[in-house]
Amino acid sequence: MTSLPTREAPDSDAAHTKVHQILAHVQDQLRGPGGAVAIVQNGETLARHTYGYADLDRRIPLTPQMHMPICSISKQMVCLVLVSLKRDPTPLMTNSPGDIWEQLDGELRKVLPHLVERGLTVPDLYNMQSGIRDYWAMTTLWGAQPEAPFSIVLDAPQAIARTRSFHFEPGTEYSYSNVNFHVLGSMIEAVAGQSLGQLLDERIFKPAGMKSAALCPNTAGHPLPVVGYEGDEKHGYTAGINRIEWSGDAGIVASLDDMIAYEKWLDKTYAEEGSLYNIVAQSQTYRDGSVAKYGYGLARGDSVGKAWLGHGGALRGFRLWRMHVPEEHLSVVVMFNHEGDSAAPAESILKRLLDWEEPQTPLTAPDSSIFGAYLDRETQLLVRVEKSDDEGHVKFTYHIAPEKTKLISGTSIESKGMNANLEGDILHVDRLRDHRVLRAKRITGTKDAEALPNGDQYTGSYHCADSDSTFHCFGAGSVLYGSFDGFLGKGPAYLMRYVGDDAWLLSNPRGMDAPAPGDWTVAFKRDNSGRVTNVTIGCWLARKNEYTRLS
Repeated sequence: MTSLPTREAPDSDAAHTKVHQILAHVQDQLRGPGGAVAIVQNGETLARHTYGYADLDRRIPLTPQMHMPICSISKQMVCLVLVSLKRDPTPLMTNSPGDIWEQLDGELRKVLPHLVERGLTVPDLYNMQSGIRDYWAMTTLWGAQPEAPFSIVLDAPQAIARTRSFHFEPGTEYSYSNVNFHVLGSMIEAVAGQSLGQLLDERIFKPAGMKSAALCPNTAGHPLPVVGYEGDEKHGYTAGINRIEWSGDAGIVASLDDMIAYEKWLDKTYAEEGSLYNIVAQSQTYRDGSVAKYGYGLARGDSVGKAWLGHGGALRGFRLWRMHVPEEHLSVVVMFNHEGDSAAPAESILKRLLDWEEPQTPLTAPDSSIFGAYLDRETQLLVRVEKSDDEGHVKFTYHIAPEKTKLISGTSIESKGMNANLEGDILHVDRLRDHRVLRAKRITGTKDAEALPNGDQYTGSYHCADSDSTFHCFGAGSVLYGSFDGFLGKGPAYLMRYVGDDAWLLSNPRGMDAPAPGDWTVAFKRDNSGRVTNVTIGCWLARKNEYTRLS
């Protein structure tokens, strides 16, 4: 790999050597077309490292000055703008009645009046507690092609108009939804009387010293020369095609040097009472008073016994992660122009910087009864527990990809964000980060070819009035396909896989945004005569979409 180890610190040869050893150790986690890594501590740059290529075909090396979309990392910067407007309102705000919260509440009532009447508040948006389904996931149900355009002016208003209900009551749970920040960004512009790009530039980029950062809502028009790549080493890399527009929920482009300046600014101001970062770094709560793991566009977690604040970012061809450990005045930034796991090397770097050694704990063998698929009654989502090649672990799937999870007994598992235990045929899952408890009942599956379902009983068309989406199910036997029609067009056919009982999975590995929804749970329902009449379709980002049979 090509390395640009430009640095401002550390001064000591020992510290310099340690940083280079750490970067060498994580090289396998950094493999891909190109990437950028920064380590900042106590206001000094310990590592400013780029490698590989911005453009493989043209053999253009990646440098610290080149821009990448930082995607959802933009959300925290929008929240910093929000807090700055409370402290320093624009002339329009000063001349308008009420404070910023009253003004924003008025805008929210204009955009989503029916949801405000049911309890939605502005903090629910920036704390990801709104209960609103994610519109990028919903684009699948609205008939989108993965590489089709999505316009802020033409398409976003139609998506908002179809945002008519919640998949949980506001303030009771956490669920990631880009609608929240799209709406928040547009409300900020309306209240402030300035564009979001101008507000970010004046209130965040310039104070932070982010000299080249900018809001670039059109993903087809990112600054050259960096190309984002789909694929992997085994199957090859191809340039990802992006044609969506986004603002508020994402949209900022920045270089590694911009992100280094940002991390220094955040750490410097963290302990200053009343500073923008000091305010957004404060923990938020749910309606019941319990502390949330997300707030003001920032995730909260802990690694190596240290609390951190951070966020990831993703778009087709790009993956990013930044984290700040206030106690250590330490930040790690990882930026990929490919779809590798950017969080894993960031955590590995943190562990080695702090000389962390994983505690040795006894390994537990799984009880065979824990393996299987389970359907949660409330969310109507499937949970799967499968064998893992790693001793003492199982693979647990709730969203996107299987998660390697440690066994604490033959029928109990735990991770940082989840605890689960099996009692009879019920899998009890406590999603700690989501503030959600699942009670999932075992699905009775079959591998007997003669006992596989007759697909004809499920095929037909179904309509969801709430989201204005039509689902078509077609095929035969256990080989079914699903497709969706909506205001975005007629989407592709997706493969479906039988799980058991009347539950199927619909594979959705590519979407307009990234990561894609992954597998949708398709849970068919029958009337008293045994005829399939309804189907509930949902994923972790957009649950409980109820469809009624048309034919």
